[in-house]
Amino acid sequence: MEGRGYGLGIMRGEADELGLMGCGEERTGSGPVVTVLLDGPGDLQFDYLVPEGLVEGLGPGSRVLCPLQQRRQPGTVLAVHEEAPEAGRRLKPLISRYDERPALPGDLLRLARWVSEYYCAPLETVVRAMLPGSVRTDRHAVKTRRMVELVRVPGEEEMVVMARRAPRQAEAVKALGEMGGRGPAAEYGAAVVKALAAAGWVNVSEEEVERDPHGGDTFVATQPLELNEGQKESLEAILEAVAKPGEAKPLLLHGVTGSGKTEVYLQAAQAVLDAGKSVLVLVPEISLTPQTVDRFKSRFATMTERIAVLHSHMSQGERFDEWQKIRRGRARIVIGARSAVFAPLTDLGLILVDEEHENSYKQESPPRYQARDVAVVRAAQTPCAIVLGSATPALESWYNAQRGKYRLLTMGERADSAGLPLIRVIDMRLEKRRAGPKGTPPIISERLRLAMDQRLQRAEQTILFINRRGFAASVQCLACGHVVKCAHCSVPMTLHHESQRLVCHVCGFQKLPPKKCPECADPGILLAGYGTERVHHTLTTVFPKARTARVDTDAMQQKHTLRDTLQQFKTGKIDILVGTQMIAKGLHFPNVTLVGVLNADLTLHTPDFRAAERTFSLLTQVAGRAGRGSLRGEVIVQTYSPHLPAILHARHHDFTGFSEQELEMRKVFSYPPYTHAALLTCKSPNQRMAEFTLETLHRRIVENAPEGLVVGDPAPSPLEKSHDQYRFQILLRAPRTSLITRHVQPILRGTTFPQDVVAVFDVDPVSLS
Repeated sequence: MEGRGYGLGIMRGEADELGLMGCGEERTGSGPVVTVLLDGPGDLQFDYLVPEGLVEGLGPGSRVLCPLQQRRQPGTVLAVHEEAPEAGRRLKPLISRYDERPALPGDLLRLARWVSEYYCAPLETVVRAMLPGSVRTDRHAVKTRRMVELVRVPGEEEMVVMARRAPRQAEAVKALGEMGGRGPAAEYGAAVVKALAAAGWVNVSEEEVERDPHGGDTFVATQPLELNEGQKESLEAILEAVAKPGEAKPLLLHGVTGSGKTEVYLQAAQAVLDAGKSVLVLVPEISLTPQTVDRFKSRFATMTERIAVLHSHMSQGERFDEWQKIRRGRARIVIGARSAVFAPLTDLGLILVDEEHENSYKQESPPRYQARDVAVVRAAQTPCAIVLGSATPALESWYNAQRGKYRLLTMGERADSAGLPLIRVIDMRLEKRRAGPKGTPPIISERLRLAMDQRLQRAEQTILFINRRGFAASVQCLACGHVVKCAHCSVPMTLHHESQRLVCHVCGFQKLPPKKCPECADPGILLAGYGTERVHHTLTTVFPKARTARVDTDAMQQKHTLRDTLQQFKTGKIDILVGTQMIAKGLHFPNVTLVGVLNADLTLHTPDFRAAERTFSLLTQVAGRAGRGSLRGEVIVQTYSPHLPAILHARHHDFTGFSEQELEMRKVFSYPPYTHAALLTCKSPNQRMAEFTLETLHRRIVENAPEGLVVGDPAPSPLEKSHDQYRFQILLRAPRTSLITRHVQPILRGTTFPQDVVAVFDVDPVSLS
């Protein structure tokens, strides 16, 4: 929920009172009445008459155009009422429909209502999230091209005459004949086609053209692999759940990195397709999408046109065509990131959520849904089987498995009997001591440098991981200690060497780096910390002959750059790959035998109860990129905190030990998964106003708070200022989410907020910053 007033929306039948009736003739009449949710803020829901010509095929989920005041407003049908309007009640008729069939099937409308209620989000924002912008606006409608078809073949003498009088027409007719009598009109020129059509030689028609994001790719067919015992048992359990939809529990597949979870997914998908049902595959990162698409299209090479892809790096036209392919029932497999959980698949038989622990499944803008949890609800409502897979399950999922809510499947060995990589921890405190009191420890420790050199000599590959972009994390004055911060956010600005700009990684603000201190004018400037750009620059110095590449959002801005870079690395054209978490999970490169984690502390020391879990997961996932082939892998972790539990347990691949210790801490302090949480944040350009508003809300929430609701104290957010907005927050916890929402929502709706204050209510937050 987010807004300045938290209005309840206008329910059906209230239009007359509020003077919001549409333009045109008001009338009563017989026939169906529909309740329409209008696009735009406010959750406006009005009733409209259905003209006779629009009745057939109209149902819940249909997109319609409605009269509203002096304009036309699109909307989504929520319900169809067969009864005529009440006597004396004036209703407007619908203007038109967007399509012959509903854009949102009934099951997705039901899911939308659940998402709206659980996450306290306006229903209109949920529907907007379910429908791509190109579908809502029809802006990227079906793409067509003109085709010409030869309907009368000229004789030999006619061709001679045509070649003499109109040689270009003769060439076009000859080319059409060689192409089977049909071809694109653009190849022959508008004037030539017009003349041939006028003479009766060809017919001109429009043909739909699909924009395929993988149209130029080739996929080599693969065959199912022999499964080990752990894989066989997991596959059998999945097929049992598929055979008994509605009865089986959600399945949590805990498989170590490299255990062959993807092969289990592929064989389970084949069984579901054979049964005439469809499959939904969710991946957390766009970086994983190309490899996942490649694996599925290679396995199902004879039906690649039945596989649809949905993610934000596609063009609007491509998303429109892929979504239409799904809705029309032509797609049997859908692969996509977070929003693909709303794909309008029919006959859904299986949902696969890969890397289910990932924070990127959580939507950070309204509606703030968690795609993994929405997938579980969709599976229950459909009903169909669902598998949540991970080497490091979210503690919420693990806890559900421990208490029997989920069924736990375990794959504890790597496929092909490959061993888990050896993990070595380098104490960077010792490296700092060796550098001396005035020196700084090297970015790449001596131990890691020697290990990388060995891999280069053996023609093996290395991945270096650091979860920070840029060249230097901050710019600081040596004389007065001043740090250059963003003018709009409370964070230091990061130096990007290639663009020669200081960049804020929160709001994107940029400016030129100073040549002297802005405070004291001293020329001494210290570049503190490092990111992927500086690491990549260092590699060119330390290993000048090595072929290196960088993967982060700065380097991967072009549409296919990421896919091409990963393909080059896979084929051995790159020796060392340095990157952020875009390369930390899910990727399979058999020739990678060394992974270096350059600063394991970046995610560890943050004011968030999930910091240790996040660090353990990230280390385990990035370590899993090593030794996935026949060669043993090695991982070198550089850290200043070698004795903390997250580092120690990750070193020994001990998820069970880490989860036991972490869950015990969560239980003592009543943190999730032992409670449910919600984060209430007030934002304003006026610091005091944001703080005062939150304190006022805190007093109202504490008054008459139900038993079991734990209300934290108002406090500045860890990121106190962002995008010129000061931020203050309260963390609320309770045994059930409904205990929080049912108490807090009426308070928010009944509060009149100052004009420049925005309140954000985030249910099940994954980050407290």
